Amino acid sequence: MVKLNVNGRPHDVDMQAGNSLLDLLREDLRLTGAKYGCGEGVCGACTVLVNGAATRACTLDPAALDDDDSITTIEGLSRDGELHPIQAAFVEKRAFQCGYCTPGMVLVAAAVLDRDPAPDDDTIRCALEGNICRCGGYPRVLEAVRSAADGAASAQGVTAPGGTSEAGTDEAQWTLVIPPTTEADAGRDWGWSTPGGARLVIDGRGRITAFTGKVDAGQGNRASIARMVAGELRTSTSMVHIAMGDTASSPFDRGTVGSRSTPDAGHALRLLAAAARHELCAEAARRWHTAPDAVTPQDGAVGDGSRKSGYGDIVAGNPRTITVGHDDPLPTATPALTDLDADSLRTNLIAAVTGRKRFPSDLTLPEMLHGRVLRPPAYGATLTTVDTTGVRRIPDAVVVRDGNFLAVAAPTRRAADAALQVLRPMWDLTDQPDEGELESYLRAHPPQPTAPAACREVGDVDTAGADGDLRLAATYTTAYVAHVPMETRVALAQVNSGDATVWVGTQRPFAVRETVADALGLPEDSVRIVVPDFGGGFGGKHTADVAVEAALLARAAQRPVRLSWTREEELTWAYFRPAAVIDVRSATSVDGRLESWEFRNVNSGAAGLFTPYDVRHRRERFQPADSPLPQGSYRALAATANNFARESHLDEIAVELDLDPLDLRLRHLHDTRLKDTLTAVTERIGWPPPAGRDGCGTGIACGIEKDGRVATAAEVVVDADGMLRVLRIVTAFDCGAVVDPQGLRNQVTGATIMGLGGALFEAIHFEGGRIQNASLADYRVPRFSDLPTIEVVIVDRPDQPSAGAGEAPIITVAPAIANAVYRATGRRIRQLPMLPGLNASASR
Repeated sequence: MVKLNVNGRPHDVDMQAGNSLLDLLREDLRLTGAKYGCGEGVCGACTVLVNGAATRACTLDPAALDDDDSITTIEGLSRDGELHPIQAAFVEKRAFQCGYCTPGMVLVAAAVLDRDPAPDDDTIRCALEGNICRCGGYPRVLEAVRSAADGAASAQGVTAPGGTSEAGTDEAQWTLVIPPTTEADAGRDWGWSTPGGARLVIDGRGRITAFTGKVDAGQGNRASIARMVAGELRTSTSMVHIAMGDTASSPFDRGTVGSRSTPDAGHALRLLAAAARHELCAEAARRWHTAPDAVTPQDGAVGDGSRKSGYGDIVAGNPRTITVGHDDPLPTATPALTDLDADSLRTNLIAAVTGRKRFPSDLTLPEMLHGRVLRPPAYGATLTTVDTTGVRRIPDAVVVRDGNFLAVAAPTRRAADAALQVLRPMWDLTDQPDEGELESYLRAHPPQPTAPAACREVGDVDTAGADGDLRLAATYTTAYVAHVPMETRVALAQVNSGDATVWVGTQRPFAVRETVADALGLPEDSVRIVVPDFGGGFGGKHTADVAVEAALLARAAQRPVRLSWTREEELTWAYFRPAAVIDVRSATSVDGRLESWEFRNVNSGAAGLFTPYDVRHRRERFQPADSPLPQGSYRALAATANNFARESHLDEIAVELDLDPLDLRLRHLHDTRLKDTLTAVTERIGWPPPAGRDGCGTGIACGIEKDGRVATAAEVVVDADGMLRVLRIVTAFDCGAVVDPQGLRNQVTGATIMGLGGALFEAIHFEGGRIQNASLADYRVPRFSDLPTIEVVIVDRPDQPSAGAGEAPIITVAPAIANAVYRATGRRIRQLPMLPGLNASASR
């Protein structure tokens, strides 16, 4: 037995050898604010305070604690119903996105402020260096700590006053629906990701529930959609509940992909909200025997100047179902948006800073078992035989084998780990390529058939390319990159004789439902997928792997099973951003006119393949390859690699012709929105910059992705030893009409920081089918010490439809830095990540 003093209360805990403090807090005391992250004390997600000092719970043996040691978890930081000042500051500054890393960040910051009430930025960064935010919320975290130190953030009640974020439950309600699409709707220009339509309910208390198959993994779409719905209905966001990602109640959705939450789900729910507003006014006019245009909505009610009725009064006792056409026009071209009122916003934010927010890894069911899967030692390995007799000696342990799939389940995480360790598998291994062979391997292994997956050709590229005054050819490469969500893949499954429910963090709940149903041999409508808000995705949580694994174990055990991938599994068996080999050939006239453009992407994809520049003769194609590593969606897909190659090559042309790279771009851009965005960023950075080659340089890049226009400028310094520091990044972004300005800035900043990692140092290393850096100690992601000054310029276009913001800003970070490095050093880096090339040999 171990006696622990946790949050001011004594606890006697039955400790089993090998348990960490994190296990005891989460599994025994049900304090889930400390999170599983890396298992080796390098990510900070599990941070607690021990005698006021920030401590990694995942590596701390409870037996090393004395009886009088005091442990504080995030659940115990607030006192007497008041938030700690740092919690209040995190809420006020919206200093997080998905919130999974937030408890650890808050506790480290609390320890800093306790030691030094007025820390400087270097002190704050140094203290938080060991805490990772994959969403890239570092600048807001720094703002929050400064605010708490200055006393600017006031402590507020733990429970936000007033309002409601609960779904309406009254029987009397209005239901508005957009029906599923048919073949006749295929030509419309919105909603391809939401073919199941949309649904909105107003109940007898005036509460509004909007149902969507989209999910929220930190990108803030819940807040932006709530704002759109509330704006159309002229009410506060505290009266709007967004029910997301539940296949039992949500309309069918293809997934939270392609930055389509705002353009598709947001647009559909705006249609419903606008129709509801019209019908509420019409119903009031009918009751009052007045003209419909004399009735106006405001603050959740309708009135005609002399009378007023709340939405609940109109709905009560008058249930209706209203069908809205897919292409019914919105009443105004500009969204009538409402502010995110404090009650609604604070309720969700406070849950994250107090540990009350529940992620998939925090969920439990009675009699739940913990699952683990036996993984191959390398890619291409096949399981031949396995001895499972040792598992029988572990009480209540279960083993399941289905072909190459073998897994165990047991009552505790430790018991499940032990069951996995006593398995005795035998594997057949196959030869696999090494990282150094990747470029030649991809070129030599096209799939069948060998025709390009995407190709566009205009004019006579071969003739024009031969006649140009300046002819350039170069190859650009990018590495495999891991998503590294702070919450690994997790699923909790409950399987009965004829149905199943799985709680899982996924971006595609309906696709996961189909896969799980097929694995269990059940009809799709007998399987329910529930998606709580989860700890990051970035395109990496599309597949059903963990949900299927948990479901198969739950069926065999006849008990609920929660399966959490380890960090090593996440960095080995999840799919990666595809590696790319990109060949570019160009021909330019002596006066700087692009005459010919040939661009071929091998392996990584067609996103961002086609140039926004005006070139009379061009050939652009994507050639798939048989990848030696699993690969799939990643933030902005292949657009990052394609824009890196295109924008780097355009800069090379400007250098060879001694032209201003800004002028060269502007001369060849016909898209006025992109030109305006590029102009906005260069004005902010101060273009033209001073001449480089003294170790300092500035570079620019621009592009179009997901109908957003983005331009980035980067300032760098490279010392004599080849050490690179990115000093400043400015990104200008045009995503059409801005819905949630603060959320938009968060997304642009987060994408910029994630792009910084892929540009400089992120890469999966592999040899003989084995991943060589499958831990957060070995796989480097951006941290506080990597943070440059980041400025975001929002180019608001209220006359244009809103585009998604989560992906496009990442695509121009790498080329802007590469172009800046050239101006600082004269060295052209044509590979991502850049640092290995910068610190070794590079073309000049």
